[in-house]
Amino acid sequence: MTLTGKQKRFLRGLGHHLKPVVFVGQHGITDGVIKKVDEELENHELIKIKLGQNSDDGTADVVEDLAELNAHHVQSIGRVVLMYRPREKDPEIELP
Repeated sequence: MTLTGKQKRFLRGLGHHLKPVVFVGQHGITDGVIKKVDEELENHELIKIKLGQNSDDGTADVVEDLAELNAHHVQSIGRVVLMYRPREKDPEIELP
């Protein structure tokens, strides 16, 4: 499933007020970061990931490394990435 432009716009509106829940440090995407992103996506469905100033990874690298989680990249602004993955049971966000 890929997101349409309308769905991305809807998710960007929902994600505007969110605070980052996962921070990527100087070591980049580690197994611990991947596990944390997976847990947060299951809990919240829509999350922000913040790349630290010391991180060597760019936003494109983060999105590529997190592709195994079957999450959708909604938006990147600066060093912040917005990701979405519906819950398997009882999804809270209903896409248009």
